[in-house]
Amino acid sequence: MEPEDEHRPGDDHSPEDNHRYWADRSEEFSPAYYADIGPNEVTERLTAIFDHYVDRDAAILEVGCSSGRHLAGLLDERYENLTGIDINDESFDVMADHYPRLAETGRFHTGAIEDLVPEMPDDEFDVVYSVETLQHVHPDNAWAFEELARVSSDLLITAENEGNSPRRGREGREVSCVHDDFPLYHRNWKEVFSSLGLAQLLCEPGKRDTVRVFRVL
Repeated sequence: MEPEDEHRPGDDHSPEDNHRYWADRSEEFSPAYYADIGPNEVTERLTAIFDHYVDRDAAILEVGCSSGRHLAGLLDERYENLTGIDINDESFDVMADHYPRLAETGRFHTGAIEDLVPEMPDDEFDVVYSVETLQHVHPDNAWAFEELARVSSDLLITAENEGNSPRRGREGREVSCVHDDFPLYHRNWKEVFSSLGLAQLLCEPGKRDTVRVFRVL
């Protein structure tokens, strides 16, 4: 066990630091970076999960949608009631260039989860999902997870890094830094959302992320 006074990567980041970092992000991990990569393994797993659990007319929200590669995959599968939020306002300019049909079809909002989701009505969406976004929510803002559950009437889906990658993982820590750059907060997502009254239906580890499907009870 680490000494209590030992500095850990990410300890000196505040919620405001996190917001500024992602709002201004360019180059690696930016909206353009993800648009250039395009759909990936997680996109395929999400579309398969949606095909099994979700009706085509479902209202869907992605938090931390970036330039929209996962939403674009859903649109290709005939899901059209799509909403996305992202803190980086470059996201939607990049989306218009790379996924113009998505940009025209969906509804998109610039801002932090902690600012936008509390303004949404209860049960606004049938499905709320996140890909590698909730893992960056600062511990001081963990209350936002309850807000995500509140605005979903049926399913909440997480695709977060849980130590799957050989170069990223818990390493006995609650927080680690990616490339000594930004913090990744390691959480037990089953425990987080079960404590909020959701039931886990599926847990599917992948090469990089673990996808979990929760049902609102």
